[in-house]
Amino acid sequence: MRIGVDLGGTKIEAIALAEDGNITARRRIATPARDGYDAIIAAIAELVRTVEREADCEGASVGVGTPGALSPATGLLRNANTVCLNERPLDRDLSRALGRPVRIANDANCFALSEASDGAAAGAEIVFGVILGTGVGGGVVVRGSVLNGRHGIAGEWGHTPLPWPRDDERPGRACYCGRHGCVETWCSGPALAEDHRARTGETLDGPTIAARADAGDAACEATLARYVDRLARSLAIVIDVIDPDVIVLGGGVGSIARLYRDVPAQLSSWVFSDVVTTRIVPPEHGDSSGVRGAAWLWPIGGAR
Repeated sequence: MRIGVDLGGTKIEAIALAEDGNITARRRIATPARDGYDAIIAAIAELVRTVEREADCEGASVGVGTPGALSPATGLLRNANTVCLNERPLDRDLSRALGRPVRIANDANCFALSEASDGAAAGAEIVFGVILGTGVGGGVVVRGSVLNGRHGIAGEWGHTPLPWPRDDERPGRACYCGRHGCVETWCSGPALAEDHRARTGETLDGPTIAARADAGDAACEATLARYVDRLARSLAIVIDVIDPDVIVLGGGVGSIARLYRDVPAQLSSWVFSDVVTTRIVPPEHGDSSGVRGAAWLWPIGGAR
């Protein structure tokens, strides 16, 4: 039995995951971010103990998914949207609170691992998991293991530049990372909405734009076509570099059904190959993929 924890800015979720992939216990609480770092550590520890009692699995392994990532240089968390977590040794403090080792990974890595383990990409050798939400994240899984990279940033595709920019896409929108034209500034949910607003003056979210496009709205159809074009160019670079068997699209924008038809149709225009057979699929586990992937950070049979 494994415990998975999804540490988010507004909620913390924990599950007990059985060897067969069934969830035997699940609990969710609000993140006590206003109470500070120590309160979050205590809340996670208590949540884990509660799930353990319900699933009768005391001493189970614990994996945690977080929007940030541990720096390989300092061992401290960085880039978390819950800012009190940054520059803290989250894994060590949780290990101390729980009395056992704890594994921590970026939430996009957990998403990719979940879908590669027993989801939409199960059995694939190389999987790229994409979060198309408030931001744009990515995670790489190779032969069932998360690829972290030397600097712990493998899969950070959202902060690469939009490939083959058109004249009206230069120099690109400002990104919070300090650069312009990052994939995140074109392919996130807010970016899709902003592109539509800039062209039409109308404020709509991604799913609404897609629904109106399906109903024949010409302006929404044009917005969605621009988005598909940019996403196809961006994913083509990923395919050129790591050549994944499967790409899984998560996040709010990933729920737009048209992406799974229209993006693959455009990939051959950009990928450096005479044939493109990479599957692009929606997640099988939906919103549960992050917490399931956190649990899968500990494989069957112990450390890997």
